[in-house]
Amino acid sequence: MKPVTLTTERLVLRPFEPADAPAVHAACQEPDIPRWTSVPSPYGLRDAEQFVGTIVPEGWRDDTSYNLAVVTKTDGALVGAMGLVRLAQLRTPERQAELGYWTAKEHRGQGYTVEAARAVVRWAFRDLGVERMEWLAEAGNEGSRAVARKVGFRMEGTLRAKLLSQGTRRDVWIGSLLPSDLPEAPEPSGSTGTPVPDTTPYLPYPG
Repeated sequence: MKPVTLTTERLVLRPFEPADAPAVHAACQEPDIPRWTSVPSPYGLRDAEQFVGTIVPEGWRDDTSYNLAVVTKTDGALVGAMGLVRLAQLRTPERQAELGYWTAKEHRGQGYTVEAARAVVRWAFRDLGVERMEWLAEAGNEGSRAVARKVGFRMEGTLRAKLLSQGTRRDVWIGSLLPSDLPEAPEPSGSTGTPVPDTTPYLPYPG
């Protein structure tokens, strides 16, 4: 998959660049990011360099993860990372993906993450043919869940002992978003303009 660039009212979602490493490193010093995500802890500059220079481009190349840097239009400040992860079922009949994100502390509470997430899920539904978007977070991650709810994810429950973290099994919250859950809106800027056709019919359980 060739990396894309998406734009919103206030943000640009673009491929990570080597020059982003210092900002990624600085953001990941804030304890909540290693606490609630899978980034290494402690997080060194080499970890950031490997992320932007190796992990991200390999994810796009191998279709395993599509990560984008979220930056402000006004000054290019790094807001966070946003992308699609665990893409093993993206091009199978299941046509599923998972949304993942983190936000630098100084940019929280301004609606940036919700704005970026809406652009990514619309791009995924329209251009990639995703039919079910999942969101997962360790139970207790209220900030991530608040973002997911504002985007439109429906909370589906708790997966017991799903996550293995620091030698301990932990519960995980899960939510889903379907294309039909979103109101009609213009295609995201950066979209190819060619929707993926022939979505699989959905027969919800009536009970």
